[in-house]
Amino acid sequence: MSNYLREYQSKLVSADEAAKTVKSGDWISYGSLNAQACSLDKALAKRKDELREVKIWTLLCLRMPEVVKADPLGESFCCQSWHFSGLDRKIAKQDTPVYYTPMRYSELPRYIRENVEPIQVAMLGTCPMDQNGYFNFGPQNSHHKALCERADKLIVEVNTNMPRCLGGYHEAIHISEVDYIVEGENEPLVTPATTPPSEIDKMVARQIVAEMEDGACIQLGIGGMANAVGQMICDSDLQDLGCHTEMLCDAYVDLFEAGKMTGRRKNLNPEKMVYGFALGSQRLFDFIDDNPRCASFPVDYTNRVAVASANDRLMSINNAVEVDIYGQICSESSGTRQISGTGGQLDFVLAAYESRGGKSFVCLPSTYKKPDGTLASCIVPTLRTGAIVTDARTVAHYIVTEHGIFNSKGKTTWQKAEGIISLAHPDFRDDLIRAAQEQKIWSRYNKQF
Repeated sequence: MSNYLREYQSKLVSADEAAKTVKSGDWISYGSLNAQACSLDKALAKRKDELREVKIWTLLCLRMPEVVKADPLGESFCCQSWHFSGLDRKIAKQDTPVYYTPMRYSELPRYIRENVEPIQVAMLGTCPMDQNGYFNFGPQNSHHKALCERADKLIVEVNTNMPRCLGGYHEAIHISEVDYIVEGENEPLVTPATTPPSEIDKMVARQIVAEMEDGACIQLGIGGMANAVGQMICDSDLQDLGCHTEMLCDAYVDLFEAGKMTGRRKNLNPEKMVYGFALGSQRLFDFIDDNPRCASFPVDYTNRVAVASANDRLMSINNAVEVDIYGQICSESSGTRQISGTGGQLDFVLAAYESRGGKSFVCLPSTYKKPDGTLASCIVPTLRTGAIVTDARTVAHYIVTEHGIFNSKGKTTWQKAEGIISLAHPDFRDDLIRAAQEQKIWSRYNKQF
């Protein structure tokens, strides 16, 4: 038996035993995405009546935590999320305490190392240990190495279904740094439902793809818009595209298999598909498993403006909730109700503009349907009360709806107002012009629609 296997056996414990390391008042971490340690979560939930005020860090929660099911009032366990998922919104809607923590994603590892409260216990799902004594973090490099460094106790829960994701760096933790090992129930990875592109998604995507050129380096998010852009690129004449992204999604697999994504023209990590975490179908997880074409990095590398912008022609594509006629972009809240987070959007809005030939696109439909079935405009005179400004008017580059595309850089307030109003649904433009006049950002030079 090798020394690593002996050390493994000495640190192997049951989930119930490992969960006993948590004390009342502790700050603990569940990691992010598919790194949620399911057996440890169940074991901790059993201790609800013994514990009080245990604060749990999460990021993009994909499974309903057992501690939330056991303690819906948050008397024993309270979740703090770095970025809300659909499940986090559901938890918050049922009045279970879950609190958003504002961040720029590129800064998260530093927050953990320098700014957050001391973390007593980190619980992370990982790949099985390899022959060199390393537990790979799987498809979520993100900030996990920083968590391991900051935590007083580190518990890994082995999951044989976790794909092994090559780096990069900080993609794994060595057994010498691990306190306890739990062999979990090997839950299948969560694969979010695919969102088919809407007609509006396709109209917006068509305008974005028209702005791209050969050798562009692509940053995409998830959902219908990403799928629409990916499919249109596959059907286009574009060649030699690269990947440098926060999140790797299925669209990148489509682009690679279509021969569009070679990465040959990238300045950094040529021919590598660089990402901070991956989320999508089992097909995506199979693609990244032990694939030397893919390189997993921590988010303070993938999202750092100086790093991402070193790739020429960086094309950043993200979504928004609403945009006002000043060019302020809200992408994370509906009024005061948190629905996602800043995440890496601001990082890539800045990076794309800094990139030579780069472009940042923030996309949204021009309208949304209210509960009574009537339409309301996503282009507004001012952001609604309490709405969070994700991208300031000074950093916004291209704003896109189904009605057009507008480059807001270098424009006066009256030019911004005119350009953004042109993106609104025609039924709302007159009201927006009247608002611009009342707000004194409409001039004699403005054209009428």
